[in-house]
Amino acid sequence: MALTPRFFLLLLLIITTLSPLQARPSTFHSRHARPNTFHPHHTLKHCNFDKIYQLGDSISDTGNLIRENPFGPATPCAQLPYGKTFFKNVTGRCSDGLLMIDYIATAAGLPFLNPYKNNASDFSHGANFAVVGSTAQPVHVLAEKNISSLVTASSLNVQLEWMFTHFNSICEIDCAEKFKHSLFMVGEIGGNDYNYALFQGKSIEEVETMVPDIVQTIKDAAQRVIQKGAVRLVIPGNFPIGCQPIYLTGFETNNSEAYDGYHCLKRLNSFSKYHNTHLQQAIRELRQENPNVAIAYGDYYHAFHWVFRNAQYLGFDIESRQKACCGNGGNYNFNVVRMCGDPQVPACANPDRYFSWDGIHLTHKAYKMMAQYLISDISRQFQCFV
Repeated sequence: MALTPRFFLLLLLIITTLSPLQARPSTFHSRHARPNTFHPHHTLKHCNFDKIYQLGDSISDTGNLIRENPFGPATPCAQLPYGKTFFKNVTGRCSDGLLMIDYIATAAGLPFLNPYKNNASDFSHGANFAVVGSTAQPVHVLAEKNISSLVTASSLNVQLEWMFTHFNSICEIDCAEKFKHSLFMVGEIGGNDYNYALFQGKSIEEVETMVPDIVQTIKDAAQRVIQKGAVRLVIPGNFPIGCQPIYLTGFETNNSEAYDGYHCLKRLNSFSKYHNTHLQQAIRELRQENPNVAIAYGDYYHAFHWVFRNAQYLGFDIESRQKACCGNGGNYNFNVVRMCGDPQVPACANPDRYFSWDGIHLTHKAYKMMAQYLISDISRQFQCFV
């Protein structure tokens, strides 16, 4: 499954130039004041969380990248039709509506998390430090491996510094007391380290050698958060990337043996499992080292796969399960030359029938279904019962 040089060069050009779109700073909300309208069973309410703090990448960013000058406001997720389903405007979320962290906050009875880069925000119920395109490893560490971090320099270590700066402003002495009812989401992070490596010509075997260092970086970040007083953490794993349109397009092959029964690329999904296995071992070590801290594994892989397998029964169009709602061309409605956010790229009329929003990220509805799976699992792991 070799990545064609032409595809890589096009992808590199698109991402490094952050799309040829004009910035439209007036189109995104400075504050996310729209009320929550999603009401699940509120199973996380029994956990009594009063704040949530999020680290991560585009799976979780609610508006940080679009506030990173000079390029943030010109990035694809800062343009319509992103946000069109729920907010009716762009917010910096890389979907047509809500993300999993929005549903998790709602299930805990809390407001949506405001992005840290929005200085005018209310952070009384937590803050979101995640940034679209961010990596687990610092950009200089990736550069030493000849891997370019193409979107932002706000890697996990930078987000941690933001978080600790914020903590210094809200608790001078006993942070542990202040955070005893807080939930800390450490990721999902690390996916972009692999994305950049694979789309810059590294083989899967080469990228596999990166896994121990990336997992160690995530483990170290979690330990630093624990040292600041965190007592309940979720550390999510990676998605089955072999089911996503961007990878199905970039690694498309005529070899039928490369695909599983759901037409996902087996080797790429095996790689995701490899990362997740290492991450789960790191979580077991963290639990042993911190016996008084509850650490849950966020099983994004199986949440994704559960929704994907049951797409038809959940109201998705089975024929469009691996096509981008917002995209143009090819077998998966994904074209790296013209991606979602480009004014000439159309969005489907009914995103709720689609699993993938833009070929890279999921739709509002897909994230909702995944979140319901995760909320139940997290509640079980934290033993949040009536």
